[in-house]
Amino acid sequence: MENKNSYDLKSVKLPYLAGGALKFFASLVEGNLRGALMPSLLESAGINWLRKQTFVEAPTHLPIHYTGELQTESSSVSENEFPQKSSATKGFQFTSVHDLAKAYRDGTVTPEQVARKVLDSIKENDSSGAPLKAFTAIYAEDVMRQARESAARIKAGKALSVFDGIPVAIKDEVDMTPYPTTVGTSFLGKEPAQEDSTVVARLRNAGAVLIGKTNMHEIGINVTGLNPHHGTTRNPYNADHFTGGSSSGSATAVAAGFVPFAIGADGGGSIRIPASFCGVVGLKCTFGRVSEFGAFPLDWSVAHIGPLAASATDAALAYALIAGPDTKDKISLHQPLPTLQGWDNLNLKGLKLGVYKEWFAHAEKEVVAACEAMLKQFESMGCEIVEVVIPNLEANRIAHSVTILSEMAQAMNETYDKHHREHGLDVRVNLALARQFTATDYVTAQRIRTRMMNHFADAFKNADVILTPATGIAAPQIKSGALPAGESDLTTTIEIMRFATAANLTGLPAISFPVGYTQKGLPIGLQVIGKAWDEKTLLRLALAAEQVVERKEPQTHYKIL
Repeated sequence: MENKNSYDLKSVKLPYLAGGALKFFASLVEGNLRGALMPSLLESAGINWLRKQTFVEAPTHLPIHYTGELQTESSSVSENEFPQKSSATKGFQFTSVHDLAKAYRDGTVTPEQVARKVLDSIKENDSSGAPLKAFTAIYAEDVMRQARESAARIKAGKALSVFDGIPVAIKDEVDMTPYPTTVGTSFLGKEPAQEDSTVVARLRNAGAVLIGKTNMHEIGINVTGLNPHHGTTRNPYNADHFTGGSSSGSATAVAAGFVPFAIGADGGGSIRIPASFCGVVGLKCTFGRVSEFGAFPLDWSVAHIGPLAASATDAALAYALIAGPDTKDKISLHQPLPTLQGWDNLNLKGLKLGVYKEWFAHAEKEVVAACEAMLKQFESMGCEIVEVVIPNLEANRIAHSVTILSEMAQAMNETYDKHHREHGLDVRVNLALARQFTATDYVTAQRIRTRMMNHFADAFKNADVILTPATGIAAPQIKSGALPAGESDLTTTIEIMRFATAANLTGLPAISFPVGYTQKGLPIGLQVIGKAWDEKTLLRLALAAEQVVERKEPQTHYKIL
């Protein structure tokens, strides 16, 4: 193998396919000629390289970081630790949870009025020339029923929590009654979910008004948000650009002002990438920190549920409610109890920020410049920048691809023969490739997972957190040929995902938050990867960034208050 300490990620140039060419290619890789085409696909995906390597580590099939006594009861962050006021952001002010909660209690507006405003705003946008397509399903009568019940509680002085009456959106990968869960497909979710997921149940029990199901890249298998079945989400900062995926609708709903926060899911950057592209905060917690009960079983060893929010405070509030053990999800019992104590301490003196220079610099110039500027701001706040090295990032990239695609192929196995041609074209190609992976490929990927967990443990001996850009590029423009059927653009996909997948494979927590904008006005995000269970430090750095980064108003934004 190569020098284990050398930086080995590369930018690549691979063929772009869309329209009729992509449709023809998809039919070939699914048909009798796949045997002739697969060697080339396996080569470009790095599988042939992987099969020539030797990794001696024992495989780690689930990145569980907690070895203490298992939790026995469901719980979340104590309500007395909840943030008590909105973030003091610079520049444009998004409507926050606390803004709405205060207005409700002051009597200046009711949850019913806000819910009606949200529904009317979404309807207005859907009728516009470039609809954002943030939602796949909204049951207006159910929304207004929730809002009426919330208004009555607040009027009687019996609000369930600060979340009572707050509009929230849920990714269509997560069960929420009375909606079906389509996972972005045209053929799944023909019947309503029978039970709320744990995340939705916690929001509902806290009084949140659940607006509807948000759009997503089909089965979460790509990172643009292009969906031929439910419509492609568009970026509120520029509707000609992608939102990122797969939690595309959740990011769009927040940036557009429909909700102060939304629930997303992240198997390979699917919270952090759209958060970065849409200029909001996206938190992927430690593996097992948030219950996966009621989430569609797509990619169980790299899957994480988390919030996308307009501010660090709203992200912290959402985290406080949904994090913690759940007796319906045994994996979630492998955790210390979550806390937010000290998360809002803006004295960062002594905090060590790890930077792997070659990795950090491997992005577009505007992206790197904005992230470097934030590094300097953190230094001025008392942080220490320390150099770290994280070897085998190319092996990590391929191992993650093998892991997530293998698990997705297995998740879709029962429906494949009957429905695979009903998937979008890029999904068809990816699933056809994944079905050529072997059991040996999958086990090798889990050996690499063990190695990467060790590499990050070594890096954290000298650093409290590790910083990278959230994505290698800002939100790419939607190519004319990509709509409506889709595209295969692996060159761009690799640039987008460069910094995201390590946190999924290792199960470490990671956050993306805004640190600037390109000359075209597109948001740029910084990623912070933390030690297991240390979400509060990630939120703390996001809050600190808000003190110096001037937020800009999206081109498409609705004021609901």
